[in-house]
This record gives sequence, structure tokens and C-alpha cells, in this order.
Amino acid sequence: MAPKTALGMTTLLTTDSVSQAATADDFWVRGRDCDLFAIRRSDSLLVTFDNLASINERSETRPWNPWLASRAEMLGQSILGVQSHHKDWYRSGEAPEQIRSLQQNGYFDRFRNIVFTGASMGAFAALCFGSLVPRAKVLAFSPQSTLNRDIAPFEKRYPYPYRKFDWQELEFLDASLYLDRISTGVIFFDPKVTEDKLHAKRLEAPRLSQVQMPFTGHKLIRVIIKAGALEHLLATYPETGKIDAQFFKLMRQRRDNERWAKPFLAAVTDRRDSRMTRRACEIMHNIHGHRFARRMRRQMIARAKD
Repeated sequence: MAPKTALGMTTLLTTDSVSQAATADDFWVRGRDCDLFAIRRSDSLLVTFDNLASINERSETRPWNPWLASRAEMLGQSILGVQSHHKDWYRSGEAPEQIRSLQQNGYFDRFRNIVFTGASMGAFAALCFGSLVPRAKVLAFSPQSTLNRDIAPFEKRYPYPYRKFDWQELEFLDASLYLDRISTGVIFFDPKVTEDKLHAKRLEAPRLSQVQMPFTGHKLIRVIIKAGALEHLLATYPETGKIDAQFFKLMRQRRDNERWAKPFLAAVTDRRDSRMTRRACEIMHNIHGHRFARRMRRQMIARAKD
């Protein structure tokens, strides 16, 4: 049988009813504020949540491809895309209603492995709503714990969704309140990004491990993708619930990525001129091909002479 792609399915059930969709393999639920799009390929399910960038990359017409759709297809995994219509951090209240309905109608029972995942806004949703499915694991990349400024006064990066949507009363206001209901999970964050570090502190929990990835920035997921490590993570984590040594070995390739190399080398050269820092510049230039490393080395030496 030919592999199933995310869009263009001839057997796709299109419906407004989540309970009806729960009995189908492939479906598109047209919500008022949030759609569900599912393709069943195996007993391993990725439940993915959109972020600001993936919403920007959508086509003008629905149905939309779920976040990570192409990677799920490549790995032969089933996918359920939870797709907010807005850049609202899933604050309409519809998404948890939909996931609860899927759970109550037995949709998740057909899968042996279930992973809720997202980045930034999507990671917030994955942590909140992963608590609704008892066996679900969570992979959260650069998550916020909340945008409520009384709870997290340090978070002021997203003024529009903070003003526009309900961060006072609606359920799932604070992801930290639901962590004890998640079976297991991993939070990835850059400790050099102050807000992300403070959110990660609020999201500490016995069942969740945390992986610090310095110099990757808030868009950490892009560095993981460029290093070729995301596919390995998605292939192995659903079954094992662990981050293995091969993932970290693959992440060494981040040194080839300018998005990581520039802030790393800036931090190194800001310290002081030394044999070690000069060698770091040489490696970044000669081995990893970053031309800016030579310039930063010259600037470091010049500062030391002043």
C-alpha cells in the first residue's frame, strides 16, 4: 500500500464532530477556533501543536498540513495536528475540549506510543494538554509556562496575545499546574535566554527531565533540525521515553550552524584573549567554515591591546 501523505487523502473524513472523527483513521475536524487533522499510519502517534512560525507558513486555504507532518510521514508515524486558527497560545478553550472528546471516545486507545510535542506556543500547549491523555509523553521545545504577567512577570515578549486573549480565568492558564499528570517528558531550552530559563525553572517536575542547550536561542528547534537530530529524536523517543547518546552526538553538528556558532563565539571572545579562545576561533573558521570567526578573533586581539 502506498504511504499516506498528510493532504490529498481520498478517504479523509471531513466533519465538525470530534466524536465522529474519533472512530476514523484519517480525519479533518473543522473547529471554530481550532482544527484537528489526523492521519493513521502506525501505532505510534505524534500529536503536534502549531507555533507562530508554522502558522505563518500555512497555505491560505484549509485543511492545513500539521506541524512535523513531513517528518511523521518519513518515519511512518501517525500524526494528529492540533491547529489553532490564531496566534493565541490555544487560549480559546476549544483544543482541550477536542482532546478530551477524542480521549473519551477511545481515539488514543489504538496507539501504543503517544507523544505530544510543540515549540514555544506549541510547547506550552503540549505541556498543558498532554496531561489529558494518561499515557502520553511530551517533547517541549522552548516552552512558556504562561503569559500571565502576575504569575510570570518576566515574560513580556508577546504583548499582542497577552492583551488579546484570556490569561486570567480560562482553564490551562499555567502549564506548571498540570505537570504531575504527564507520564514523562523532556523540556529543551537555552539557559542563555533569560525568559526561557525562568520558564524552565517554573516547569521543573519529577517526571520531566530538562535538557539545556546553550547558544541555541529561543528558536532552538531550528538548531536541532539543522543538526539532523530531530528525526532521530522522533524515531526513538516515542518507544523508549529517553534521550539517547546518539541524539547528543548528532547535536555536535550544530557547530556548522551559524545560528549557534555566532552567539557561542561571541561569548568566547568576550571573555579575554587567550590561547584557548584563539584556538576556538581557528576551529570555527578552518573546520566549520565560519568566515566571521576570523573577524571576531581580530576584534578580540585588538580589544586586548587597548
